[in-house]
Amino acid sequence: MNDVLERLRTEAGQSGESGGSDASGESSRYAELLAADPDALAASLTSAGLPLWARELAAYRLGLAGDRRAFEPLVLLLNHRDPPRCAAAAEALAALGDPRTARAAAALATNTLRTAYALQPVRLLTTLRAPESAPVLMATLSRLLSPHEPYWRVALACVEGLGTLADPRAREILTQAQSHPRLAVAATAALRKLRRPR
Repeated sequence: MNDVLERLRTEAGQSGESGGSDASGESSRYAELLAADPDALAASLTSAGLPLWARELAAYRLGLAGDRRAFEPLVLLLNHRDPPRCAAAAEALAALGDPRTARAAAALATNTLRTAYALQPVRLLTTLRAPESAPVLMATLSRLLSPHEPYWRVALACVEGLGTLADPRAREILTQAQSHPRLAVAATAALRKLRRPR
């Protein structure tokens, strides 16, 4: 949490220096959002012209507080091109406890046009341990097993997630993953965690 807040404080300062408004004004806005109550945070999410760092701060704080008004902004951030934003959104969504979260993360993880940004949705599905978690990780991994796959880190997250979930249905796909040099060690470890078939 502290790392996220420090990053956003830094962004607020940089926004003030480069965006035409003075840095002290942006720092004041940061302090206001940091101290705002849930209703003020939720209202800020619909304010016109709010910079991205401010929207993230409001959504992040609401998510950690379990306020479901943060759900849609956090899902948008979960699929952002900036990895730290995705990670912060995943953390807040995990804390939020909204029943829609697993479905949203599954949609992002399986979107073939957004595979480059699927790492945090995959990790979030592992954390949630929802009914759709293992099937989605298996499906995502199955299309990332080509020899020259550029998104092997997403594949690795799927392998590690399947090991954490210990779903015996993953045995076949994890066995296939053992033949890939970047996945072999993790796939072998994941296979050891699977429940033995009855």
